[in-house]
Amino acid sequence: MLEVHIEETDSYTMCKPSGELDAYTVGAFREALSSLAGKPRLLIDLSEVPFMDSAGLGALIGGIRRAREADGAVAVVCNKPQLTRLLHTTGFDRIVPVAETLEEAEEALDDPAD
Repeated sequence: MLEVHIEETDSYTMCKPSGELDAYTVGAFREALSSLAGKPRLLIDLSEVPFMDSAGLGALIGGIRRAREADGAVAVVCNKPQLTRLLHTTGFDRIVPVAETLEEAEEALDDPAD
């Protein structure tokens, strides 16, 4: 079962899914990202996602695309080697900053060059 937590801070909105992100659970994640598309600064924390398949990756890319269409900044936190490898192999890390720690992701949101 996947749970998606949304947290507002003074400087960004965090979307933090918890659980496997796959074809069976992706709906909740997709809905959460859609609801956050208008946020100016979005941080997606994948640190509690042990597994993600192509459906999860597709939802992640779609959510980022919607946020960027609304001129939002997006960064991803991913400290799981398996997911980091997936994001690197698919070229995902070339379209959005992927950081290993929350602090690095916050810095990436602050850097307009990314």
